Parts: sequence; C-alpha cells; structure tokens
Amino acid sequence: MSITKYDTVTDPKYVDWSEYPITFSRADQWVDIPYLGHFLLVLDPTIHNVRFKKVLIDGGSALNILFTGALTELGLTKDDLVPIDSPFWGIVPGRASQPLGQITLPVQFGTADHFRTEYVNFFVADFDTSYHAILGRPALAKFMVVPHYVYLVLKIPIEQGVLTLRANVSTAYECKREGLALAEAMDLSARMEACIAGSKKAHMT
Repeated sequence: MSITKYDTVTDPKYVDWSEYPITFSRADQWVDIPYLGHFLLVLDPTIHNVRFKKVLIDGGSALNILFTGALTELGLTKDDLVPIDSPFWGIVPGRASQPLGQITLPVQFGTADHFRTEYVNFFVADFDTSYHAILGRPALAKFMVVPHYVYLVLKIPIEQGVLTLRANVSTAYECKREGLALAEAMDLSARMEACIAGSKKAHMT
C-alpha cells in the first residue's frame, strides 16, 4: 500500500475577504430566544432596488431562489429572465420544481455607511412561499458570511471590518407560521387531487 505525499503549498491563493477573522461570543446573544434552533435566520437585504423583509438565509440550500411575488415587486417579468431547463428539488416536498428562468441581481446587506454588495444568480420559482427569496450556499460563499443559527446572527466581512446583522424574531415566527399553513394547504390539495384521480379511475373500470 503506497501513501501519496502532498507537497505543502508555499504560495496559496487566498479567498477574497478571508483576511477578516469572524468570531462569536456571548455578546452576540442579543435576545432571549425560546426554543433554540426552531427559528430560521430571516434577514432584510436589498435586492436590486427593493428592501425585502423576508429573505431566508439557508446554508443547506445549493441554490439561490427568488419567488414570483418578489419578481413582481422588483418590476421585472419573465421576459427579463434567462431560460433554464434544469428542475430543482427541496422547495415543494417530494416534487421537482421547474424554474421560470434565472437572473443575476445585486444584493446588498447593511446600511448606507456600512454595507457589502455582491451580484447573485437566482433561480426564479413559479410559486409563492412565506419568503421573498432564499439565499443559499452560493450567495453565502460569495459574501464570505458566517451564520449563527442559535444567536440568529449573520456576520459579513466588509472594508471597515465585520458587519453584524441580527434577524427579526417576530418576522421569523411569522414566516414559520405562514410556512406551516402553506404546507398544510398543499398537502390538502395533493390529497384532493389523488382522490379525484382515484374516483375517475374507478368510473372508467
């Protein structure tokens, strides 16, 4: 059995913004949050020219997703999108979703004095949820952010140092409640469709 010896990289290419160390401490626990881990990290970045209050920060998503309601608020239509044939999973349980298209838009976190802006590519989903958009791993990697899902805090390196953004717990709770209601409605709709299909099949036999 041979062992491969890897040479030490003497001149590595560092990732942009990696020179800013990001740490967390007890000082980041800005509020007493009940049921730790039950609330999602929901922030309010500006996308293109609109500040959205319900943008989910989801490190478990491999995509950045913009929903049709947000597309309308941005004053954009399907004609502004680049066509794409690839379906994606994970939004509607057990079903693949076909995006309307994709679009690259500027996303800004922070205030006029302390901010970061990056261009993010979104898949546009042809349905609405309790969120305006989802920022997944591609966007988080581009911003070099570090989310903390217990403290509900997101930290982003900026030229002045590190920008700390805190989620709105009330908004997170509202999104969770709306999401549960939507899930129940979708489940009921699926069961009704199955019942109708079964009834038609029975009449045909």
